[in-house]
Amino acid sequence: MTLHASPTMAQNREKVKVIFEQALPNVQGKKMVAVTVSYPAGAKSLSHRHAASAFIYAYVLSGTVRSQVDDQPAKVYHVGEFFYEVPGSHHRISQNASNKEPASLLAVFVVDAKDAPLTTPDKGTGSQ
Repeated sequence: MTLHASPTMAQNREKVKVIFEQALPNVQGKKMVAVTVSYPAGAKSLSHRHAASAFIYAYVLSGTVRSQVDDQPAKVYHVGEFFYEVPGSHHRISQNASNKEPASLLAVFVVDAKDAPLTTPDKGTGSQ
């Protein structure tokens, strides 16, 4: 499974860890994948899109996370708050809102079992 974290990325990038993956027995052809996304202070993700079928629920576990999906205004989410992305969304901003404290979130994907990768950075965002 490919998300978009890479060991060669600079330290100001997020770290993504798959913590759960399971076919949904009552929804043929779908699976649920849960990942934690950890942001060091000041870190961010590249702007990206997820697999075409992916519905994502994101819950802030620690710190504060700034997010912008599609053309909605960017918003800062605190511990215990959540946002979601519908299939086909463009995640323009996903970053730690603090330059001093780390942040993390739990992202739960419901996606077609055949869809991969789960996350694809936008073309030309390698220098962000």
